[in-house]
Amino acid sequence: MPDPAWSLHSRLKEDTIDIGDLPLSKVLVIKDAHYPWLLLVPRRPDAVEIIDLDEVQQAQLMTEISRVSRALKEITKCDKLNVAALGNLVPQLHVHIIARRTSDAAWPRPVWGVMPPLAHDATEVQNFISALRRKIWLG
Repeated sequence: MPDPAWSLHSRLKEDTIDIGDLPLSKVLVIKDAHYPWLLLVPRRPDAVEIIDLDEVQQAQLMTEISRVSRALKEITKCDKLNVAALGNLVPQLHVHIIARRTSDAAWPRPVWGVMPPLAHDATEVQNFISALRRKIWLG
């Protein structure tokens, strides 16, 4: 069960669209149409690093990363997945899962800071979210 003391960091709230909750993590879409870009945020207060989770939670996080990564790859047919837990700007533990294409604006560099965020088309992002929710068993 999620801890009632947990809340999503304000920066993550501002920069994302909430898709739903897996057993451990909140699943979010980054508001940047340049890249299919998801976040998993374990709903545990004070978790900054993966090692702040106990071993069972770490295993659950890896299961959720695998499930979401597999779904994202199937939906986007991307060339590469980037998976990272950096947290240099937002200390709350969160894992980025980004579908990359050799034709994207940042390739082969990391996506951060290359292009200003591009707003999603409302219909396209809802179709993407619906497909993702089905693939990761959220609805």
